[in-house]
Amino acid sequence: MDITHLHLHVRDRPRSEAFYRRWFALREVSRGDEITFLRGDREFLFALMDDPARAPMPAWFHFGIRLDTAADVRTMLAAMEAAGVPIVKPLFESETLVSFRCADPDAYPIEVYWAS
Repeated sequence: MDITHLHLHVRDRPRSEAFYRRWFALREVSRGDEITFLRGDREFLFALMDDPARAPMPAWFHFGIRLDTAADVRTMLAAMEAAGVPIVKPLFESETLVSFRCADPDAYPIEVYWAS
């Protein structure tokens, strides 16, 4: 069994869609009046729903996106920093994990990582 769906409420859906397309290569698979479904290379379905007054998330909340190599993580961090994407947790490196956390346009924290 795998988790296959994440649903986020966002204040500006086109802005959020553009962020996830640019940084994580997600593509639109379905669009409705208030919700867009995106997907990457796997079966995971990512939903963005209009909500101009979305509720704040707990400070511990985050979700992760795994990259293929540690070098990919470092490259993405450099590109995000250059583009002004907020980095909310600095680069961590060990023999088995390389990660950092950025924030999307609605301040949802995303852990970008590689793990052996």
